[in-house]
Amino acid sequence: MRQFRQFLVSLWSTIEVAVIAIVVVLIIRNFLFLPFSVEGASMFPTFQNSDYLIIDELTYRFRAPMRGEVIVFRPPQNPQDFYIKRIIGLPGETVEIKNGKVIIYNNDYPQGFVLKEDYLLDNKTPGAKKITLGQDEYFVLGDNRIASYDSRSWGPLKKNEIIGLVRLRLYPFQSAKAFSTVNYEY
Repeated sequence: MRQFRQFLVSLWSTIEVAVIAIVVVLIIRNFLFLPFSVEGASMFPTFQNSDYLIIDELTYRFRAPMRGEVIVFRPPQNPQDFYIKRIIGLPGETVEIKNGKVIIYNNDYPQGFVLKEDYLLDNKTPGAKKITLGQDEYFVLGDNRIASYDSRSWGPLKKNEIIGLVRLRLYPFQSAKAFSTVNYEY
């Protein structure tokens, strides 16, 4: 009888540890970090098809998204999907695409400045567009500008559609790395 009681106590302890571990993983997974697998070539060369990323869902609860950050979001035209793009234009700015360049107009640069985008393969953005962003609106582009369906096609992205910020690439293992914000020279 004593051995049976010890067995039950041991079993209960194991169950408690398992339940606590599951709850902790669920909290982390649902409120802090989201695993994400890249599909398609819209962010090439920064990300490849099948890259496995970790998305930080917490940062934007404490600060606004910044230019150059790569984000995962639900696109306005397909809210059941997830997209990955880079933030180019911020709320209140005017973004112009002209002659292969991205020009940003804001209070600090009323005459505009051209983004220096060294992460692009050919450093050119096809198309022509000029748009002024409203409050809580962002202009996002893929790094593979020729193969990206982005704000050039469907317009600005609202802040509430942003899921989170790309922090880590875990797979493929030889390409694992942490990501930070691109610093543009003005």
